[in-house]
Amino acid sequence: MSEELAYAIITPYSLHKSRTGGIIARLISRSGVELVAARMFAPSAELVSEYAQQVVSPDDPQEKRIQELIRDYVVRNIGPEPKSQRRRRVMMLLFKGEDAVRKLRAVIGNFSPHRRGGETIRDTYGDLIIDENDNVHYFEPAVLAAPTPAEARTKLLLWAKYSDTDGGVLENVIQYGPGEVPERTLVLLKPDNFKFPSGRPGNMIDFFSRTGLFIVGIKVHRMSVAQAMEFYAPVRETLRNAVKERVAVRAKAALERELDIKIPEVEQRQLGEMLGPLYAESQFDNIVRFMSGSSPRECDPSKLTEPGTEKCIALIYEGVNAVAKIRSVLGPTDPSKAPPGSIRREFGANIMVNAAHASDSPENARREMRIVDVGENLFRRTVEEFYGVA
Repeated sequence: MSEELAYAIITPYSLHKSRTGGIIARLISRSGVELVAARMFAPSAELVSEYAQQVVSPDDPQEKRIQELIRDYVVRNIGPEPKSQRRRRVMMLLFKGEDAVRKLRAVIGNFSPHRRGGETIRDTYGDLIIDENDNVHYFEPAVLAAPTPAEARTKLLLWAKYSDTDGGVLENVIQYGPGEVPERTLVLLKPDNFKFPSGRPGNMIDFFSRTGLFIVGIKVHRMSVAQAMEFYAPVRETLRNAVKERVAVRAKAALERELDIKIPEVEQRQLGEMLGPLYAESQFDNIVRFMSGSSPRECDPSKLTEPGTEKCIALIYEGVNAVAKIRSVLGPTDPSKAPPGSIRREFGANIMVNAAHASDSPENARREMRIVDVGENLFRRTVEEFYGVA
């Protein structure tokens, strides 16, 4: 069976109610297909109008009445707010794999007023309330998805067409009160979360949701060696200064044990000065390899800027005191010292394999967002390359 592209659009209400993490956790862990791209959208009236026209389909297994409810929902709830014309946020997730459309749709589920429980995403996060007279009182689909590969192609090409004008790192989509000054900060869900399909990435997003911040950018990113070297350059300098004493102590102990000699304090410091930088470079190489799949020494110079083999998810959060709020939930670098309930305590293994990165200042956030380039339109590139559309 050939590979397919499939998509899931997380609705504005699901984003607003912080259901994003739970939805992503199920999509990644239960579908058996790979998340290959993601992009935030603030759909225009034009995109919404074209998309709504494609919703009702004879090929959709859902009854026509439900399809019409989804179409009407798209018209009313996906486009700009009627009064303020402020754009609403949606999150587009792109998956790839064999039989991807059917597998993703099975996890998302179909609507029925008779379904109970939480087997599918729509069972848990969607709502369809019908009274005794068969009138619909409330409808929330939670996630939108295509029913067939052909319709996935049509709709993905439509969203790709608008992905530069309506998508990327969103601006002016959140309303703030008087005197509130928002910040933006970068979060990276690190490669250790993608060794096998699991709910970890979504679960961490769920943890971050308790900050009350808003996701305005998302990207599935494969960091190049050059990007990793630039991104972690401040760590490189810190390592060079921080490890000298520790290396000196370890080197002294090893030499005294091996050679049965006593090393004076002056020579111990000299060992640190000599071996510390070497050890720091080795540790820096390990960080770059962990994030990109290759160390600077292993990588062919001509391939330094090529996307790496390791995957992460980059997220931009926006809100008041965003940097401090995210880092509070994340926890300190060393998971063993992180408080219970923090992300690194729950998901981290050691100082390097510690689940996620978050910017430590607004200035560093701007620097890191520039390096990772969350606004890069990999969604459109992936869609058009897959379908052979230039």
